[in-house]
Amino acid sequence: VLGQNYPGDEVAGDITQIPSEAIPDFDVLLGGFPCQAFSAAGKRMGFADTRGTLFFEVERIVRDKQPLGFLLENVEGLVKHDRGRTLQTIVGNLRLLGYHVDYRVLNACEFGLAQDRNRIYIVGTRQRNVSLEGHRTVKATLNNVLERGLLCHHSPTVDRLLALGPVEKLHGLSLKDKRGGAGNVHSWDIGLKGEVTPRQRALLNALLLQRRKRKWAEEIGIEWMDGMPLTEGEIATFFEDTQLHEMLGDLVAKRYLSYEHPKQRVEVTGPTGRTGYARVPDPTKPKGYNIVAGKLSYEVSKILNPNGIAPTLVATDMQRLYVPDGQGLRRLTLREGLRLFGYPESYRLEVTEQAGFDLLGNTVAVPVVEWVAGRLIETMNIAAHLDGKDANWLPNRRYGKSIETPRWEEIKVLYTGED
Repeated sequence: VLGQNYPGDEVAGDITQIPSEAIPDFDVLLGGFPCQAFSAAGKRMGFADTRGTLFFEVERIVRDKQPLGFLLENVEGLVKHDRGRTLQTIVGNLRLLGYHVDYRVLNACEFGLAQDRNRIYIVGTRQRNVSLEGHRTVKATLNNVLERGLLCHHSPTVDRLLALGPVEKLHGLSLKDKRGGAGNVHSWDIGLKGEVTPRQRALLNALLLQRRKRKWAEEIGIEWMDGMPLTEGEIATFFEDTQLHEMLGDLVAKRYLSYEHPKQRVEVTGPTGRTGYARVPDPTKPKGYNIVAGKLSYEVSKILNPNGIAPTLVATDMQRLYVPDGQGLRRLTLREGLRLFGYPESYRLEVTEQAGFDLLGNTVAVPVVEWVAGRLIETMNIAAHLDGKDANWLPNRRYGKSIETPRWEEIKVLYTGED
């Protein structure tokens, strides 16, 4: 994809295998480090995950190359990971290298994108602090990016969803066997794994609510988790039915329920030697019935509301996002996905649909990065002006040439609409 859009650029390879002296001098480092180690979608192992330790490669390059500034992006979960200690380590280490470091969580939906995407942006310069306050809020909806009249999709799942009523009734609905209120449809609501009786549906809904109560874990001496398997006897305390045993067996056979041991929380050691936690079945505890949860098991995870915005788009879920088109439903297209991140129409993404969505789920919100980069450049230009240098250009001491950058007044017009 890099070659499709920037044919003159080359990928150097695995940064952990490239010594600092082999990296050409540069003025500004733009980048980040894998977010899975800190995200809600991952296991939040942080620096215990080898992906999390890639920050120290960023630190190495900044230390050895001494750029004038840097801009890093990561998931919002970095802010609270390990009670804030991970972020303190990152910011503290960068400050020890002689940089003024600032950070702020910014949401793409405030920068003209129809996506709820909070990300932390970490910036630094050698001269002075960068203010990330004061952006003008620009709103958009999915109607601004969705195309019309495309081929709609038909499958047992989609057709069962459409059978619920007019397509407008489906706007914003999620398909997942978890709690979700009025905006959620369960697989048993549409008979996706097999038809269920109204009484079985009531049982599943009751179990969905009851299994999260802490008393069940306390009674069997296990650390609580949201989603405990409950024995038939425990279920009978809140759901009375003479056919309970038969109902449970039928729901297991149809895979609405699983029959499993509770899971204990145990300490595990990552590849780097740091510790984290995982859940493993405890065979010493009695088996119980649990909801077979997991929205990723269905081809549709959410039907987007054209009058609203998309949730945070992640690689594991983007192919399961559907949009209304006429009176039908279809998947989000790659071009629409690019628009949701602010890429220009000229941007090429000539890969398979799956590869494209994997890339999009891990990319950045272009207008937000442009605004933050503008603030970074403005700060560097102010510092250069105070030093008696030309404030309309980045210092040209690195490559022997300078890169023209717009004045901040022009950036405000382009990205905030201010006159």
